[in-house]
Parts: sequence; structure tokens; C-alpha cells
Amino acid sequence: MKIHDKIERRLDALEFALKNQEHISEPDKVLEIIASITKFWTVLGDEDRDYVNAARFALEEQRPWTP
Repeated sequence: MKIHDKIERRLDALEFALKNQEHISEPDKVLEIIASITKFWTVLGDEDRDYVNAARFALEEQRPWTP
């Protein structure tokens, strides 16, 4: 499996978790997903980095996710 496919699957998992507000109900799970993505930080595009940073902010501040 290509690295970009792995990253894409993890970003999809993060998106699913955020839409279901799991960053509020299950913060450890979402933090784990974020950590699994950030280890590929150097190959992420700017949009993906911004998305992960927004997810991290929502998690830290316990704010509802509104796409």
C-alpha cells in the first residue's frame, strides 16, 4: 500500500470521527488518529495540514465540528 493511500485512509477516519463529534465523546481515539497522521507531516499538503490543525484545535477546545 502506498504511503498516500495510508494517509488518505487516516484522514477519512479523522473526518468521520469529527463529523460524529467523537473528538468530544472519545478524545483519546481522535488524538490517536491525529498522531497517526502527523507522523507523515512532511508529505502532507497544505490543505491536509490545515485540516489536521483545525481538528487538533477542535479537540483541545472541545468545540463542536461544523464542516
